[in-house]
Amino acid sequence: MAVTLEVSVGKNHLVMALNGSEVQLPCIFTTCIGFKDLDFTWYYNSTEVIYRGNIKNKASEPTMLYADPRVRLIGTTTGRENNISISIFVDFDDAGKYTCHVKNPKEMNAEHNATIILRVVQEMVPVDNTLTRIIVGTVGGLVGLLILILIIKKIVLLILKKSQEKKKECLVSSSGIDNTENGLAGSKAEQKAPPKA
Repeated sequence: MAVTLEVSVGKNHLVMALNGSEVQLPCIFTTCIGFKDLDFTWYYNSTEVIYRGNIKNKASEPTMLYADPRVRLIGTTTGRENNISISIFVDFDDAGKYTCHVKNPKEMNAEHNATIILRVVQEMVPVDNTLTRIIVGTVGGLVGLLILILIIKKIVLLILKKSQEKKKECLVSSSGIDNTENGLAGSKAEQKAPPKA
């Protein structure tokens, strides 16, 4: 039997929070064969339990078995996602690793977990996007220049093609002129015998 339990805390595994604020720590689990009496636990720095819960089945909400007084469950499992995210009021001492651990008895007691790193700061520093803007501007400029060059090349090739077609028309129409009456080389005038005296 293949184990299909997976736990995810999202793409960003680093969360920044202001000292004294409430922060949400995301956790979603997926299982292809469903769950029954599923246990989940949130750990602080891999050892300290800050929240423990149980979910009977997909139709029931999680039941709290233990919770630190500053932690509350904000997720739900009766919707589209099996969300067991928590919310916690943080201070500087709360910085560290937070692990969301899930155990599913329906999958032969399969277990999986995911970890978030929490940093608690005095003030949020604005993100400097200067380098990103420079890179995006340069790449955009190069792409625009490349498109402009391709358009100019296409126009020049089109003009050259039309001028070559006109030259071909001129050559074709001029080769159809009968030069025999004009006295030019190869004309009938040269073929006449000289008059006899």
